[in-house]
Amino acid sequence: MIKYTLQRLGLMLLTLFVITLVCFVLIRMLPQPVVQPGDPHQAILEERMEAMGYGKPYLEQFGMFLRDIFTKFDWGVSFKNYVGRPVTEIFVEKMPPTLLVNLYSIVLAIPIGIILGIWAALRKNSWIDHTISTLTMVCISVPSFVYASLIQYFLCFKLDWFPILMKAGTDYFSWPMFRSMIPAVLALSFGTIAGFTRTTRAELTEVLTSEFMLLARTKGLTKTQATVRHALKNCMVVVLPSIFGSFISILSGSLIIEKIFSIPGLGDFYLNSITALDYNIFMLDTCFYTTIGLLAAVVVDVSYGFIDPRIRMGSKK
Repeated sequence: MIKYTLQRLGLMLLTLFVITLVCFVLIRMLPQPVVQPGDPHQAILEERMEAMGYGKPYLEQFGMFLRDIFTKFDWGVSFKNYVGRPVTEIFVEKMPPTLLVNLYSIVLAIPIGIILGIWAALRKNSWIDHTISTLTMVCISVPSFVYASLIQYFLCFKLDWFPILMKAGTDYFSWPMFRSMIPAVLALSFGTIAGFTRTTRAELTEVLTSEFMLLARTKGLTKTQATVRHALKNCMVVVLPSIFGSFISILSGSLIIEKIFSIPGLGDFYLNSITALDYNIFMLDTCFYTTIGLLAAVVVDVSYGFIDPRIRMGSKK
């Protein structure tokens, strides 16, 4: 497992390097940032552009880019939206709202999704199973921004239970702030709940029909005892890795939701950098979300071997 883990991490770093190189070259092929005469930040911006190697060959610029990251963790400064400010400083400021909204949504989705999946599997082919399965397919098929619009209209506008937009400020753990996050959390949760429900139902249904479950029943275990002691344990071999992956990968799924609910997080930060052609911000966010996606895949793959000792990826017979 150690060898396999190192191989997966090495492949992840290689993939990240290639993606970063391609994005960097394509970004530098676009028109260079224009510093307007008389701009109070003109001296700083021109100095930064020279330090970043603008006008030199692309590979030399990329080498300078990597050197600044590994030696000083310097991703440059903003040329448009936050003129003159280091993009890492802005990134750190934008991180808490994104982390909290996504963390709340996954914490809400995991127990509900698993419970609904278990309920549907234990009531297979009943009206309960058909209802849950139908709702699951609907929730998976409908994009999250549709849920966001419905939540804003019914829960925020019609019923006035929550504010339509997230509260301004940095008091992230206060009740008013948490209340203003709930609509975005709900919008992000529906698809994740449906995903966990479908995975849990499919795996538990297969395990319940296995021969070892019949053997457990013949040895005197009740249906509940056999399900809890054996079926759920084997079902979790597939469900738990998806949970680990969701904790990481869900960060990349809230770009549009953050824009809809005016959450001052990384999603709004990223989208604004694209429209404003703020290249340094775009590079930092692109590398961040790429790393998140690749890391999620590695965590899911490696976790199988730790959860189930019978699985040893890459081992030889």
